[in-house]
Amino acid sequence: MVAQVSYGAALVYFTGSKPHNIAVRKIGQGKKLKISEYGVFKGKGENEKRVAGRTEKEVYESVDLPFIPPELREDRGEIEAARKGKLPDLITLDDIRGDLHLHTKESDGDYTAKEMAEAARERGYEYIAVTDHSRRLTVATGLDPDRLKKQIKKIGKLNEKLDNFTVLTGIEVDIMEDGTLDLPDGILKELDLVVAAVHYKFDLPAGKQTDRILKALDNPQVNILDHPTTRLIGKRPPIDVNMEKIITAAIERGVVLELNAQPDRLDLNDVYCKFVKDQGGKIAVSTDSHRLTDLEFMRFGIGQARRGWLEADDVVNTRKLKQLKKILTRE
Repeated sequence: MVAQVSYGAALVYFTGSKPHNIAVRKIGQGKKLKISEYGVFKGKGENEKRVAGRTEKEVYESVDLPFIPPELREDRGEIEAARKGKLPDLITLDDIRGDLHLHTKESDGDYTAKEMAEAARERGYEYIAVTDHSRRLTVATGLDPDRLKKQIKKIGKLNEKLDNFTVLTGIEVDIMEDGTLDLPDGILKELDLVVAAVHYKFDLPAGKQTDRILKALDNPQVNILDHPTTRLIGKRPPIDVNMEKIITAAIERGVVLELNAQPDRLDLNDVYCKFVKDQGGKIAVSTDSHRLTDLEFMRFGIGQARRGWLEADDVVNTRKLKQLKKILTRE
């Protein structure tokens, strides 16, 4: 329990990292203020007086700073940005117009494309991308070219029946050990978007793993690099790669990086999200949904995006469909 007069100070203290709190306190010391989880105080002994603490905004104002969102309280430049009036206008869930990574019964999902589309439309989305697995992932009954062609036709017919909603045709294509893709370019060219991912050979040496992904990015059919580090939180560590080099190469080639919103992935992490932003790249926040309930994971992705300083303009699936398609076109 926290007293109402200390509520804001407690929020700042417990949501901020230790380095952030120390930095704020140092600013306070320069103003002869004592800042703790109980409030902001001035004076000593009997003359000590509470001057702020009821709200977070009060605490920051006491040291001449604007409100700093909780997700940014890491002492990674947010205080300097706040002083200069350059804090990011962080993305929110309401900014999202669609989801670019969903699976259906055609591979390892539990629902049809129609059912996924209807659920997404109920959330206020304008589009989704069906990205079932490719043939190498046999455990997920991945699609070969013939099955993928049939799915493209099915989705075309589905779109004829949907009002003010679009299902994009796609595939989550495996990146093979040598960096080639699991499906030929001919069939990939027929899709609205291609998302590429590593699903095996996680233990390659850093140099080989990096070169593998770089070669995949060289393929002009690839639009998005999915769950780039492949981590599963608490289960599998990230692959050993030069992620900065991969991100830079993706941006140079017009490839979007995914922030996978699955709670055991959250991949890219917040540090790499900010690196993408700082380098001028774009990110897709996607749920990798296999079930209707997985669409709820978008909120976790947005939380991660906010920790990475991302604004709506940094995320491609905040765009209207026409704008999105233009971004995804590699020229």
